[in-house]
Order: sequence, then C-alpha cells, then structure tokens
Amino acid sequence: MCGLAGVLLYPTQRSEAEWAELREVFTRMLVFNEERGREAAGVAAIQINGDYSLFKQPLPASELIKMDGYHRVIESIGDGTTCILGHTRMPTKGSRWNNANNHPLLAGHVIGIHNGVINNDDELFARFRLPRAGEVDSEIIFRLLDTLNPTGSLNGTYLAAVRDKVRLLEGTFATLSVDLRKPTGLFVTKNLMPLCLHYEERLKALFFSSRYLFLRRAFGRSVITEALESGQGFYFEAERLIEKRQEPIQTFPLTNGQ
Repeated sequence: MCGLAGVLLYPTQRSEAEWAELREVFTRMLVFNEERGREAAGVAAIQINGDYSLFKQPLPASELIKMDGYHRVIESIGDGTTCILGHTRMPTKGSRWNNANNHPLLAGHVIGIHNGVINNDDELFARFRLPRAGEVDSEIIFRLLDTLNPTGSLNGTYLAAVRDKVRLLEGTFATLSVDLRKPTGLFVTKNLMPLCLHYEERLKALFFSSRYLFLRRAFGRSVITEALESGQGFYFEAERLIEKRQEPIQTFPLTNGQ
C-alpha cells in the first residue's frame, strides 16, 4: 500500500498567493498520504518544456518536506509547471535504502508513481530486454510506457499501443505518469486500487489523491470529488483543463475482456 498525490496544472500565469496555495495544498496532501506508507517519499515537478526536478528519500513525507531538496523542487513550481507528482511508499519489493526503488521513478523519458503490486515484472523485463535501475516491481510500468513515443496527435494507434502495454501487467495498480516528450499530458491507470480526483476551478488545477479524505483535509473543507472507475486508463491534457475540467480527453479499458 502506497499513497499517491498529484496535480495537473493549466499552464497560465498565477498570482504569488495562488502559487503559495498550490504548493501548500500539495504538501499537505502528500503528508496526509503518509498514512499509506512511511518507508520513503518523493516529489517531482514537470515543466512545459520537458525539464523536471525530482527529490526522494527513504524517509516519511513529514520529514521529507523539511529538507532542502524538497523545497528546491517545490520552489521550482511556477508559470511553466504542468504537473506535480508525489508518493509515499510502503515497499513490497526493493529496499528503500536503494533510492532507485523509491518514487517518483524516472524510466527513460517517463516519470511516474505507482500504488499496488506487479507480479510479473521480472518476466516482462526479461521478455522485452528493458533496462532496469532498481529492483522495485513498479519500474516495469514506466519502462513499458517509455517504449512508446507520445509526440504528435493522440491517435488511435498510440492509445491502442499504450493499452496493449498496460494489459501485459499482472497485479493491482493505480498510477500517474508523465512522458517528458509530451509534458502537458498525464496518463492515469486504475486497477483495483483507490484513486480519486478534484478539479479546483479557481486554481485551474486537477488534484489527485489515493483517498478523498486526504483531499478534504488538504483543502481544509469538503470538495467535489470523483472516484475513477477501476479497470480503466485515462489521459488528461493540461492545456485542455479549463474545457474538460475533471474529464479525461481519452479513456480506454485495461483488460482484454472489455
């Protein structure tokens, strides 16, 4: 069991007060997700030009947020930021003392976070002869996605290829990931693990958390939220947030039976 926290941002100028609120809400959301994993925590901020900042440590989120590395990432958030990803880890495979096993994971061009267990990661790494930085089972998800190039239009061929890659996975998972080759897109999967979202119109931002309770605590009030349907993949686009709000631009089933 791990905790996921994420924010997809409409790329626009915001006031310093709004940026401060975004940073504070995300930080609170990350700390509340610590209930789901205290062995390690991390954060990544992705920019519209494909640059990113990433910091993770084998420490609880409540300790991570006090560190200079965390503040460096959070302070990098600004007008060019498209996505923020945070993770709190309860390991199932791979020691937390090897920081390559902690999340967010960087797999080639893909930065991602995962909650759940992948049972056939060793088999898939061997089958496709993919590089491996750590021992954690989660890495295979993002290595598979890295083999696909999302640049250009999101046509049916690309999305079918994404679906086919994810269908290779055996286990349970909720994931959020960004391909740095298309840094305005956020790919989300949900299969038998919790994940909900909330669109905050005033901030032009879409918030994700493993539990609704953590969103409510982070905002300090009740918020309108939705639980994503299990067994589905979702693609969100930062530049279309005002139009789509909490609705993905593409949805597709993750299992062959659908």
